[in-house]
Amino acid sequence: MQALSARFPAFRSRNFRLFFTGQLVSLIGTWMQQIAMTWLAYRLTDSTAMLGLVGFASQIPILLFSIPAGVWNDRLDRRRLLLFTQFLALLQALLLAGLTATQTITPLLLLVLAFTLGCINAVDLPARQAFVAQMVPDKRALPNAIGLNSFLMNGSRFVGPALAGLVVAHAGEAACFLLNALSYLAVLAALAAIRTAPGKPAARQTPGEALRAGLAYARSHPRIRLTLLLIASFSFFVTPYVVMMPVYARDLFHGDARTYGLLISSAGAGSLCAALWLAWRGGQRAGDGLDRLVGRTALAGGIALSAFAFVPTIALAYPLLMMLGFAVVITAAGSNTLIQLEVEEHFRGRVMAIFSTAFLGIAPLGSLTVGMVSARLDVRPTLFVCGLLAFGAGLAYRRRMKQS
Repeated sequence: MQALSARFPAFRSRNFRLFFTGQLVSLIGTWMQQIAMTWLAYRLTDSTAMLGLVGFASQIPILLFSIPAGVWNDRLDRRRLLLFTQFLALLQALLLAGLTATQTITPLLLLVLAFTLGCINAVDLPARQAFVAQMVPDKRALPNAIGLNSFLMNGSRFVGPALAGLVVAHAGEAACFLLNALSYLAVLAALAAIRTAPGKPAARQTPGEALRAGLAYARSHPRIRLTLLLIASFSFFVTPYVVMMPVYARDLFHGDARTYGLLISSAGAGSLCAALWLAWRGGQRAGDGLDRLVGRTALAGGIALSAFAFVPTIALAYPLLMMLGFAVVITAAGSNTLIQLEVEEHFRGRVMAIFSTAFLGIAPLGSLTVGMVSARLDVRPTLFVCGLLAFGAGLAYRRRMKQS
């Protein structure tokens, strides 16, 4: 246990251990639901445009509402806020399971429920990011906590899709949605057991003033601003590849739901390795040289996406997706760490809301664009050009960071 704490100092915090355990169960269910929703959308419509619309509906609320929600994040008790959002997500999963099991689900209802979950996540995600820092009293352990949190999210991304592929193939999408609903009980129990000190009182500002102050702070801090711009570009050009995976699995590689799960899990395996390495690195070297690492992996992500776009066989697709998953996690989690190390505490909730918007809120615009363009020009050339543009964004980030 002492060796584990020395390598991963965030585990010295009881609160973080509870949070980690609860999320371990819940996030596997979350990934199962996400994969099942995407497969259900394609099964109902046979449309790549519909895949883009589902991704758009589930993430556009983050673009619209996360930054205003960041004001609540800095004013309310984050533990109570997370209890509320996780309970709402449980109810959404139960409703989705019921409609799918009774075969009353329609593409329109699926879009509405995806949008509902997106609204919940718009509040939940930035609160969760900021809460990680609140649970770790020793700020030297913060990079390790962020790395472990990323490992948790990407470990579930590795397990969840593979399980979803098996469950969908044998029991249908409704079973995935029900299992996700049950998984929320673990995180609700963990949050109920966590005890944190009350935060400092927020400054006496109106919500509008607090929102403008947070935006001005992020804009005026060069390293935070550059990192946010990189993650927004990477999110728009790279992350939409996930919503195109049913096309590769079924139409290009002539597989089924299990093939789809294996493709997503390949990216998840790369993500898992990246997150574990970041967690170990965060316990040893903190943020040293992290900006250079993020710049290099942004370039690698662009290369991997362009190579994957025209991959001729599924055997070659797996290692390219592993490389892509590795690059996405290092870029995203590394950017998260850089920002959390730079930001002042009383701006943390609002700045992490901006980060959530840049990473997850911009993604639906990319998903919608890639889905619509792919419907006209085919998915392969669309993803190839996205990879080239991501490579360009990485080059610009590296050049500007050297000047900051």
